[in-house]
Amino acid sequence: MAAQKDQQKDAEAEGLSGTTLLPKLIPSGAGREWLERRRATIRPWSTFVDQQRFSRPRNLGELCQRLVRNVEYYQSNYVFVFLGLILYCVVTSPMLLVALAVFFGACYILYLRTLESKLVLFGREVSPAHQYALAGGISFPFFWLAGAGSAVFWVLATLVVIGSHAAFHQIEAVDGEELQMEPV
Repeated sequence: MAAQKDQQKDAEAEGLSGTTLLPKLIPSGAGREWLERRRATIRPWSTFVDQQRFSRPRNLGELCQRLVRNVEYYQSNYVFVFLGLILYCVVTSPMLLVALAVFFGACYILYLRTLESKLVLFGREVSPAHQYALAGGISFPFFWLAGAGSAVFWVLATLVVIGSHAAFHQIEAVDGEELQMEPV
């Protein structure tokens, strides 16, 4: 009991919450709760990557069923794979972090500006959607310089890998699931 409390104090000293092991840098709120829910529903990684569970679906119906069920069943695992890739892209390209800061900074400035008064350009009121599109347009050169094209490539490649995993991984048996009859 005392050893467990010491471990919890050590984790808190390192900036981790002892109960959730999430960094304290993540503010409490909807984002943190969502991340905690995702973390709580992670399926075992050993079954997620078990090569013996991969097989070719027999027909298109089974492929679609596998896609839907596996995305639902392994959703949290897929989210963490995706977040890991995004983290990798940002760490390997610090300029991308600068470009993201410029974009979100421009969005924040526009948000503060709309709280004060409506933005009027050439005598016309500019909608929030157009304002954010303008922020994206302003940030585009920074994304171009940061090499965001490679990050987009890796995101699309990850989506293909996740889709392939969902399509070729055999469906997990869920407790209480009814037996399904196969067509003859």
